[in-house]
Amino acid sequence: MSRKLFVTTALPYANAPFHVGHMMEYIQADIWVRFQRMLGSDVSFVCADDAHGAPIMIAADKAGKTPQAFVAEIAAGRKRYLDGFHVAFDNWHSTDAPENHELAQSIYRALRKQGLIAQRTIEQFYDPVKGMFLPDRYIRGICPNCGFPDQYGDNCENCGAVYAPTELKKPYSTITGATPVLKSSDHYFFQLSSPRCIEFLQGWMNKPGRLQPEVLNKIKEWFATDEETGAVKLADWDISRDAPYFGIEIPDAPGKYFYVWLDAPIGYLASLKNLLERRGVDFEAFLNDPEVEQIHFIGKDIVTFHTLFWPAMLHFSGRKVPDKINVHGFITLGGDKMSKSRGTGISPLRYLELGMNAEWLRYYIAAKLNARVEDIEFNPEDFVARVNSDLVGKYINIASRAAGFIGKRFGGRLSGDIGVEGRTLLDTLRAHRETIAELYEEREYAKALRETMLLADRVNEYVDRHKPWELAKQSGQDAVLHDVCSVCIEAFRVLTIYLKPVLPALAAQVEAFLQVDPLDFAAAARALGAHTIGSYAHLMQRVDPKQLEALFEAPAAAAPAAPGGEAIGPAITIDDFAKVDLRIAKIVACSAVEGSTKLLRLTLDAGEGRERNVFSGIASAYRPEELVGKLTVLVANLAPRKMKFGISEGMVLAASHADEKAEPGIYILEPHPGAQPGMRVR
Repeated sequence: MSRKLFVTTALPYANAPFHVGHMMEYIQADIWVRFQRMLGSDVSFVCADDAHGAPIMIAADKAGKTPQAFVAEIAAGRKRYLDGFHVAFDNWHSTDAPENHELAQSIYRALRKQGLIAQRTIEQFYDPVKGMFLPDRYIRGICPNCGFPDQYGDNCENCGAVYAPTELKKPYSTITGATPVLKSSDHYFFQLSSPRCIEFLQGWMNKPGRLQPEVLNKIKEWFATDEETGAVKLADWDISRDAPYFGIEIPDAPGKYFYVWLDAPIGYLASLKNLLERRGVDFEAFLNDPEVEQIHFIGKDIVTFHTLFWPAMLHFSGRKVPDKINVHGFITLGGDKMSKSRGTGISPLRYLELGMNAEWLRYYIAAKLNARVEDIEFNPEDFVARVNSDLVGKYINIASRAAGFIGKRFGGRLSGDIGVEGRTLLDTLRAHRETIAELYEEREYAKALRETMLLADRVNEYVDRHKPWELAKQSGQDAVLHDVCSVCIEAFRVLTIYLKPVLPALAAQVEAFLQVDPLDFAAAARALGAHTIGSYAHLMQRVDPKQLEALFEAPAAAAPAAPGGEAIGPAITIDDFAKVDLRIAKIVACSAVEGSTKLLRLTLDAGEGRERNVFSGIASAYRPEELVGKLTVLVANLAPRKMKFGISEGMVLAASHADEKAEPGIYILEPHPGAQPGMRVR
């Protein structure tokens, strides 16, 4: 049945290029959208850059640019990633676009008219060194709920708790490292505590099929029950921020701006409006159409905003609410989340620059994804095995074993009557159409691909039984050869239909080779018959493990300028230096690293209330026991790096000759006695 679908992915924050976590989400949504279009559904698939907030304002200031120019530079690089991985959004917009300003202020006015906006004076963290109120994400500390260290000021990545920044234990400013102080400010709140909001949200979230069971269970944890009255409670949501701030101004409130998370999801509507206006479609009429389904794909770290604030904002401003929110986990490497902010992961651009096939990654990610909120692990060896065995060894192999004979021996013409065994095999493949379609619908991609590859196994068993390469050598076997190879090509076409949502570029090549119209799911039920195909060209190469090695290689170190010394590096500004957060750290433990002759594993106390693990290439100069108890200097804000032996959370400073093997060797830096762990080196 044809459907009308409005589909979005989470808006990426416009302060950095895409990382592989972004691409996983976009690929997951793109597969679902392509599948829906193969069923004949009308889909509007949109996204936008999340362009507002203090982090962008601060980053732009450091770069000497306006926030608009800074965001535009990031946005200009998006197309290369999206096109490179065959992610086909209908529109890519920005939350700083006029449509978003208009819609955000309109929704706010509607909420205010509903009596759901309250103004009150709050105490807020203020950085006395920077001279500004600190956004939640510029405050870190110990989670008040689970005690996990180094968590953001608004929610914990470890336990998912949502809290006020003032609830953090041992807070510090990530801008200057200073301990923030409390100052008063007037703020605006969306009153989720209203019984109207609570009643609506409980009804909305409990509608069958709207949320995954584990997401629903998580949301229920946020609805507290008053022990005395038994009433259900929700906390109000602070939706305002003080100038200076890059964002959308709150109507009738000079110097106040919407918190970025208020206007970010409204960016979905703004992008849709921009698309529909260019198509000549009435935006309001489209959204008010009861047949339109609103579907969101998001990561598990932003469930709060999409399952509490977003549906309540929409409902009480008189707008359509989401029909379904599909939540996924993270993509991990060695069990650790791949993260832009933590510097661990695969660079999608590096992947493309190495000439690696984008559809290898699309297939591998799809082969791991299911409808649950589970992390998926990127395993390099498994990646090679799945692509080479499944895609090339099973699927592509079917066409490569038969197409040449059809072209050379039968003029490219398929047999019109393929015999009982061939028809039985093809009927088996076609009989799985509804099962595979249902798996795609439910986002059970791993199961859909597993079913497809089991069918490919049956086809290859058929090929191995009949051995077309031997039939071609035998006299009087042309008719049998023709039938066998025709069955293979028709089976290959059906399998291509089942794989097309995942492998759109490859499917387009197959369509050209088969000389057929674009394949949809209905085409699986129809036979090609005595059809003429084109010339076959190899469709996909195997993964070269050396490409994966290059993908994970660390950047090469710069060579010294001359024997015996290194040239002074290029000049930097004081602002450049200020970006490097140097801290005094105490080495509380040290050990050799099994499997490495260069590295020592240092356990450091940098005054954070937790210990860090750092690998340092100083094993040639120190025995582990020599370093325990010493103070040293740590680059504290260096992005963590995933290494073969674990995660390295920073770098200790050491002096050395340009050639570390030469005298005088390596010297770890030691501060003057009296320095304490956590002190900043300025």
